[in-house]
Amino acid sequence: MRLPKIFCSRLGFIALLMLCCSSLEYASAASAHIHTQHGKGGSKERTEDGAFSPRDSGHYQDGEHHNEFDHEAILGSVREAEEFDKLPIEESKRRLKVLLTKMDLNLDQFIERNELKAWILRSFKMLSDEESKDRLEDADSDEDGRVTWDEILQDTYGTDPEDLAIEDKAIQNDKDTFDVADLNQDGYLNPIEFKAYTHPEEEPRMMDIIMKQAMEDYDKDGDSYVSFQEFLGARAESHDKEWLLVEKEKFDNEYDKDKDGKLNQNEMKAWLIPSNEDIADDEVEHLFAASDDDHDNRLSFEEILEHHDVFVGSEATDYGDHLQEIHRFEDEL
Repeated sequence: MRLPKIFCSRLGFIALLMLCCSSLEYASAASAHIHTQHGKGGSKERTEDGAFSPRDSGHYQDGEHHNEFDHEAILGSVREAEEFDKLPIEESKRRLKVLLTKMDLNLDQFIERNELKAWILRSFKMLSDEESKDRLEDADSDEDGRVTWDEILQDTYGTDPEDLAIEDKAIQNDKDTFDVADLNQDGYLNPIEFKAYTHPEEEPRMMDIIMKQAMEDYDKDGDSYVSFQEFLGARAESHDKEWLLVEKEKFDNEYDKDKDGKLNQNEMKAWLIPSNEDIADDEVEHLFAASDDDHDNRLSFEEILEHHDVFVGSEATDYGDHLQEIHRFEDEL
């Protein structure tokens, strides 16, 4: 098909390039949003083997670093991170400096490792609150600020009898989780109870139902332990020998702490529920490696502001890159 004449002109080419850049930015924002959404059943997305997906699951994928996680770990909000992406550099730095004064617990104009870790753990909690609030708004069909099991069932699984039959086991697990989350047993989940439903791995009182369901799923012989064969389950049928060897290595050296060839309930819990403490430690290491220019094991406000794009981002930087691309193509025309 022949292109309109406007696209053959320099102005038309620039307009097209800017449109493409805009589309890429939209796709990136959409990807960041999807990355934080809940999986089926209302709780956080599970990994292939059934464990809860760690908070930093989208930080590195296929060897590629995604800085959306870093920004959310500092801002404690997907919406705030998206807003910062649209700010000019100077405004982004100004707002970041305000955050640093709150992060700096001893008021010495430096951010120590413990201060950064405490802030990141606070952000993780805020992100869970935001995710749960958004999910409640989706499920709350009568907009009364609370949800019934029927509202969750329809929002998550729909009303098709065939679909409901296929998902019978998952639905029953979700109903059991709902019942435990419903602290006052009134048939409704208020925002606090609903967060226990959507993020049971972060609520101590939900640990028993998590472990009960996990042992029902894995402990097929009922001996209160999970063997390697039980751990693999049906997944072994769809993978090759190399995958099996990798899983065996992880089972023996990461999950089976007491080296007795099987997982007890404490070992299962450690595998099922990633530690936010460990994830926060890793994020502190990552941010320090990217920003501690003088290697004094603390971050000055100046160092953080110099690397503001690592911590909060700014679309202005990307826009400048787009302009450079435009000028380069103009020179080639």
